[in-house]
Amino acid sequence: STAILRIHGEITGGSEPPVMAAYAEAGDARSIVLDFSQLEYMNSGGIGLLVTVLVRTQRAGQKLLAVGLTEHYRQILALTRLDEAITICEDETAALAAASA
Repeated sequence: STAILRIHGEITGGSEPPVMAAYAEAGDARSIVLDFSQLEYMNSGGIGLLVTVLVRTQRAGQKLLAVGLTEHYRQILALTRLDEAITICEDETAALAAASA
């Protein structure tokens, strides 16, 4: 199964409670898709939170995928090398296909 977590507004260090609650709701899904299409702003605290989610998914043996990233945030994931651990897909359909592969 695949869970889709839709990110809205800002992601900062203070976003940890709602993000982790959404991650917990995903339960034992084989894959987690982070939908950033409604992301307005993410700072270094948000990147740190993304790393936390990545570590938890890896420990749980889950795949982590992302969709809806602007070119700016794709570049940030590339600079931080997070794009090597998070599968970035063009859209939700592609992410669901990659999740089940």
